[in-house]
Amino acid sequence: MDAADHAIDAVGLECPEPLMILRNKVRGMAVGETVSVVATDPSTVRDFTNFCRFMGHEMAESSWDGNRYRFIIRKRG
Repeated sequence: MDAADHAIDAVGLECPEPLMILRNKVRGMAVGETVSVVATDPSTVRDFTNFCRFMGHEMAESSWDGNRYRFIIRKRG
């Protein structure tokens, strides 16, 4: 994954905590900035995908390495 402007470690957190942390972080970011998120809760795949779709942000990257979900989300205007 490419380097991001911000990072969130949500390992061990369960729904809805990772989504709430992401929402608060993105709220304070400038348009065009990115945030990387590492999580272990499978619901983050659905939650983050829906968050990006509903809020108009870009899911720049999404992957699963067998232990952790990794995302890079870019804030859109």
